[in-house]
Amino acid sequence: MPAYWILKTDPDTYALADLQRERKTRWDGVANPVAVRHLRSMRAGDRALIYHTGDEKAIVGLARITSDGYPDPKNAQLAVVDLEFESAVPAPVTLAAIKSDPAFKGLALVRQGRLSVVPVPEPLWGRLLGMAGIPAR
Repeated sequence: MPAYWILKTDPDTYALADLQRERKTRWDGVANPVAVRHLRSMRAGDRALIYHTGDEKAIVGLARITSDGYPDPKNAQLAVVDLEFESAVPAPVTLAAIKSDPAFKGLALVRQGRLSVVPVPEPLWGRLLGMAGIPAR
């Protein structure tokens, strides 16, 4: 059973359009100890929503994790994963929309705003996909 994640990125540094153009990337640059632990726990086949920080503050895309978490080649104390682009979402899901739905009150995206790698329980994953205009599979 795959796990589900939200990966936050500053679109001025690395945007969904960059992932779409490159098709694959190594997700790195994460130093927060909790987020690093989440990266280490990821497995190939997990899925992720890409969230733009900054002015957008919205889920904008969907990606698939293609490797288990592994040590960052630049700093073995950190972790990275490889991922590939799946799609942009038909309807971006804003942080305001997420916060306005009581179902998300316990989600780390709401509770821990600075956390860059957020686990998403399966029922909330389905709800986020629906909000983004992606039919359940």
